[in-house]
Amino acid sequence: MTNVAVVGGGAVGTTAAYDLARQGADVTLFERGELGSGSTGRAAGIAYDAFAEDVDARVADRAVERFREFSRQGEFEFRETPYVWLAREGDEKRASAIREQVPRMRDHGRDVELLDPDDLAAEWPALRTDDVAVAAVARDAGRVYPETYPPLLASKAERAGARVETNAAASVRTDPLGVEVDGEERAFDAVLVAAGAHTKRLLADAGVAVALKPYRVQALTTADGPDVPLTYDATGGFYLRPYGDGLLAGDGTEEVESDPDDWARDADDEFVAATREGIAARTGHDADVTDAWAGLCCATPDRDPLLGELRDGLFVASGFQGHGFMRSPALGEAVAAEMLGGDGIPEFDPTRFTGDEEFAIVEGMTVEE
Repeated sequence: MTNVAVVGGGAVGTTAAYDLARQGADVTLFERGELGSGSTGRAAGIAYDAFAEDVDARVADRAVERFREFSRQGEFEFRETPYVWLAREGDEKRASAIREQVPRMRDHGRDVELLDPDDLAAEWPALRTDDVAVAAVARDAGRVYPETYPPLLASKAERAGARVETNAAASVRTDPLGVEVDGEERAFDAVLVAAGAHTKRLLADAGVAVALKPYRVQALTTADGPDVPLTYDATGGFYLRPYGDGLLAGDGTEEVESDPDDWARDADDEFVAATREGIAARTGHDADVTDAWAGLCCATPDRDPLLGELRDGLFVASGFQGHGFMRSPALGEAVAAEMLGGDGIPEFDPTRFTGDEEFAIVEGMTVEE
């Protein structure tokens, strides 16, 4: 039986641990804090399958399918909510991109369609549409509370025989392969590093370079808000989603590398002010902000993740450009399959980079792909 360590108790790590355990692997998951306490707990909780590239569309489709399967187990619930993205008048670059993307998405079997401003207003009267040049809607989408997902998948993993160790800061060793926790070296046949923003440093300490850069994004919540779909205003560069009685809105990408141990966890005042203005412009609602925070995402040179085997027995799952949570049920499943001898996702093979690449951080949520 394969003896496997999973380092990282976020959405991808707990999914991988569950899929490994249910297929007979002897699994130990290590999380340096509490489950979901890193980037997963600060994610937006938006999920959709509207991707124009075939691999991304296939991964996202499987992720949404599994979110539905897991829904209403424990405290986790996937709430069906259409996803709308739009470009404003005068922004021909993004408007053209949306018009070009939708047919490609449909070619991959995605349930998406273009909407003119009148159709958009008729379906969602709370959205301002008089400045919209073009919009599209993906029907196969939904929203969740991300912090409820890792505990569910970890509990499923435990029921399948896995061990889950929280508040266990594991460092990675390559000779011999394993991890060190509290000064104790523990050998494993395979190690998966799915530690979010800490992945690059954990691997570097083990002498393995990867092409990853953590970067900061921001979000806020409001006390109340109008009835809107999942909405991405591509021209304004921000998103909205229903959140309890209010809204969750965000982006606020900082296109500079962040230190995963030393970064500002509260949102900037400038971000809060700009996002309130964006909410008012798109919905007419003067938002009363209840919370505002930052989280860390990870970028790669080509904006695709590093998912798979780096060297014998050492695997990585990171670099999701802000899409990690929404695709985690499929990504965790795929890397688990590769660890057990399957093909994984060849397009995401982490060895396509040396780790020495110079590259810029680019916003993850964009229509200019």
